[in-house]
Amino acid sequence: MNERFYTLPPEKQQRIINAGFRVFSQNSYRKSPMQEIADEAGISKSLLFHYFQNKKELYLFLWNKAADITCEHLALNHCYESTDLFEMMERGMYAKIQMMCRYPDMAAFAMKAFYEKEPAVYEDIQRSYRQHFNQKAADALSRLNPDDFIPGLDLEMMHRQIYLMSVGYLWEIAQRGAVLDAKTLERDFSEMLSFWKNVYLRKESLK
Repeated sequence: MNERFYTLPPEKQQRIINAGFRVFSQNSYRKSPMQEIADEAGISKSLLFHYFQNKKELYLFLWNKAADITCEHLALNHCYESTDLFEMMERGMYAKIQMMCRYPDMAAFAMKAFYEKEPAVYEDIQRSYRQHFNQKAADALSRLNPDDFIPGLDLEMMHRQIYLMSVGYLWEIAQRGAVLDAKTLERDFSEMLSFWKNVYLRKESLK
């Protein structure tokens, strides 16, 4: 990536980032035109190539940017400072709501990129995902007290199941073409959190 991108005013950087998120979230990698991203960002196509050498570089930059933005908001909301898994997840929900307000198409882009099969970007995306997910899962699991959960529960399996159910919820919304607003996310996720607490926690931990 051309370092001159970072010399742009923050609001112009955000316009380009949001334009990339929107266009790539609505099309496959191969069918996402750089011209449309440039038009959405309010710049020329040649200027977009001045900042990013090619589509792959922009795509992977956006993937990594989405990860950085997510980590930043999770940290700001103190998501990993609790030993209560469901408190971490609730804080994570509010972090996602904040991200949705500033980067409305980021979640859809990340979902689309994760399932993207284009050989040019597939391995890079999957390698990055595995590294990021494994680290965050290890961080979360290291803070849990096994005595809070039903006896014999495999905490790693529980964490993975909850994660996959959360991803499945977002994917279902995306497949329906529905717009996920903050109030809907908060309502649905709160219901899921209550369900998971009843399934996984010891009864005395629910009090």
